[in-house]
Amino acid sequence: MTLTSAAALPWGDVLGQRDAVETLQRAAADPAQLAHGWLVTGPPGSGRSTLALAFAAALIADGPGDDATMRQVLAGTHPDLTRLRTEGVIITIKQARDIVERSYYAPSVGRYRVIVVEDADRMTERTSNVLLKALEEPPEHTVWVLCAPSEADLLPTIRSRVRSLRLRELEVDDVARLITERTGVDAAVAEQSARHAQRHIGMAQRLATDEPSRVRRDQTLRDVLRVRAIGDVVQIAGRIVQAATDDAKALNAERDEAERQALLRTVGVPDGAKVPPAVRSQLNALKDEQERRAKRGVRDGLDRVLTDMQSLFRDIALAQLGREEGMINRELADDIRQVAQAWRPRRALTILDHIAETRAALERNVQPALALESLLVTVVSGRKP
Repeated sequence: MTLTSAAALPWGDVLGQRDAVETLQRAAADPAQLAHGWLVTGPPGSGRSTLALAFAAALIADGPGDDATMRQVLAGTHPDLTRLRTEGVIITIKQARDIVERSYYAPSVGRYRVIVVEDADRMTERTSNVLLKALEEPPEHTVWVLCAPSEADLLPTIRSRVRSLRLRELEVDDVARLITERTGVDAAVAEQSARHAQRHIGMAQRLATDEPSRVRRDQTLRDVLRVRAIGDVVQIAGRIVQAATDDAKALNAERDEAERQALLRTVGVPDGAKVPPAVRSQLNALKDEQERRAKRGVRDGLDRVLTDMQSLFRDIALAQLGREEGMINRELADDIRQVAQAWRPRRALTILDHIAETRAALERNVQPALALESLLVTVVSGRKP
């Protein structure tokens, strides 16, 4: 059997995952090698969802030359693809039941029906149990593809019913090259963005193409480095929360309005016309969903800030050990060296521990400003409050 080139459809957007691509190419081409449940794991930004969609396209298409079908699957519009993504805090039981029901439908036009569950780690135990029976006894022509950061993020009962495929971590140069090819940005900007994003493709592309995001990131880290007294804590914590909120609003505003206009067109309301009472409930439901997404967006923005802070204090800890070759925040090298010389090594490690605890606290809906204030007190004092 000859494998199609990884540069061709549908694998062209999969970066740096040659072994995984070859495994899935063989599975798509040979039913004897095809499991009916797959778990794709890898660090954030490694391309889990991109690989899952490419696999779905290869499964649904009628052979390697069926470009039209593969493009339709990659666009997310093929009737034999069910794609579950959530921008909320969790995947709900209702969402899980809906996709389980769809998994029992026979393929309409493709070779297989493929169910792709992104962020499968956002399923609670009750929600995961909804999927169990479907994974235990899937229809012959249905394939499940779950995506998560690691196997440990799913229940053992789920893991035992799927075949796992672990993606490798990408190099900064690989991500930078891809960003330059996709966007045409300057190679130096692409390299800096890939490094600051710690090889997360989506975040690197956002930084490379949005200068305000780069400025906000730089300002936040400089603010953190300037924290000298408890009196600075409240002000800087508030500034960080506000920056994350503004970032989330900027990301969502254009999409929210586009969704609203698309809904009005779908129900036949012309641009500028008065919205009929019968349509208002649908608009209200859309608005509620957008507000939930915005809340998650702020939380994700804060998590990105904490990831950036983590990279900063990691750089400080490594500088104390005389290892600067892997420095993420090279633009702050002088400040990092100054702090590294002034601090005891244990202080940076204590802050890194508190960053991890703060990320977990935000997932439990702790008030963001209070969580960040507590973290910044640790930065000032070197001790957890």
